[in-house]
Amino acid sequence: MKKLFLGTILLALVLVLPVPTMARVNVNVGISLPPIVFGGPPELVVIPETNVYAVPGVDADIFFYGGWWWRPWEGQWYRSHNYDSGWGHYRGSPSFYRSVPSGWRNDYRQNRWKGNQWNHQTVPHQQVQQNWKGWEKNKHWEKQNSWGVQGLKKPGKRSQQPSRNVQQHEQRGDHERGRN
Repeated sequence: MKKLFLGTILLALVLVLPVPTMARVNVNVGISLPPIVFGGPPELVVIPETNVYAVPGVDADIFFYGGWWWRPWEGQWYRSHNYDSGWGHYRGSPSFYRSVPSGWRNDYRQNRWKGNQWNHQTVPHQQVQQNWKGWEKNKHWEKQNSWGVQGLKKPGKRSQQPSRNVQQHEQRGDHERGRN
């Protein structure tokens, strides 16, 4: 009924208003996704090895990343600044999603990540909203026991020991500094 009413108003405006005035008319069509009912702001869990937060307490995939809430639906992606309303269509697939394994939810339920014990920590909505940018910048989750995954090896670090060439270079530098 609302769509018919809005359509009638728009048609009347087209017929009555001059073209330059009509160019300023802004018609906003909201996208209505199937609602997900929350008892309150959702708690999130950070997906290991990422800065992506997921809402594990619902059956639909809802993520928080880069200040936006993200939700796939019927093969399309939608995003909003609110977890429960204001969804707008997003063309394509968000780049962060490539780092989210399809089985993350099963791993969450089984407290496992890549075969290791995952002691995931839920984070209240308010804390994520206030801190996500600083946490990402300071590598908060990486420093916090590798996202709670026991035995998770950090990428790019094969050993805590510097290579032999680095050790020799450092020794030479110390020796040369001692001479001055």
